[in-house]
Amino acid sequence: MTTSTDDLVRTEYRGEVAWLTINRPKKLNALSVEVMQELSQALTAAEADPAIKVVVLQGGDKAFSVGYDIAQEVEMGVSTAEQWHAGLTNNIGLSMQVWRLNKPVIAAVSGWALAGGCELAMACDLIVAADDAQFGEPEIRFGSGPVTLLMPFLLGQKATNELLFTGDIIDAERAATLGMINRVVPKADLETTVDILARKIALTPLSILRYTKRAITRAYDAMGLTSAVESNLDVAAVLNSAETPERAEFTELVATKGLGAALAWRDERYGAVEK
Repeated sequence: MTTSTDDLVRTEYRGEVAWLTINRPKKLNALSVEVMQELSQALTAAEADPAIKVVVLQGGDKAFSVGYDIAQEVEMGVSTAEQWHAGLTNNIGLSMQVWRLNKPVIAAVSGWALAGGCELAMACDLIVAADDAQFGEPEIRFGSGPVTLLMPFLLGQKATNELLFTGDIIDAERAATLGMINRVVPKADLETTVDILARKIALTPLSILRYTKRAITRAYDAMGLTSAVESNLDVAAVLNSAETPERAEFTELVATKGLGAALAWRDERYGAVEK
């Protein structure tokens, strides 16, 4: 077993399996530009290593990832469609790097997997979730939308419509029922379950794994997945730059009172409807 540690992504090699851990717990593993860069580099290294057959991607105890770093986006002053297009291109690039990695990737999800974090998990070939896991893309609730449009291909039209129109968050059991994830296990068993699954997959010769994943990826390409993701990039850039009172209020709260206050304002609006 060999391990390397850096500030934002930890890499641990367990035999033929590379465990990559997003390591930004104070921000619930929000995907800042720096996190995405380090994770992309770690994925590239694992893909290039001939001794590695399987990659496991995990977060922390409280969150796999709550998505892209909204506070950083506000601080950077991203506002125009052109600026959003450039930023979202980077976001999609990370998810699709996972989707197209020539080795199987397993997501081990505990706690929150939201927005871009949910998309990152969905880009993995398999998802094993702890029984406390929560999934969703709540971006519509503050005037944004999904970035990497994978959900229609994994869940189908009706479930996708409901989740993306409402921004609702679902628990692990509901996610399993919808086909978003493979299995739900007790939180204490998550790492052991994923370890057994990864080692079982690693018994297969690497070349066979690569070609099998290529065949599956091409099947989804034939169904239009890549085209849909690329088309959504253009739509999302316009969507995120749209001026609405709700988006303006949310952005102002993030800038003046912090992300927590903005999220509380957002949740209060939708909570009133649900009562």
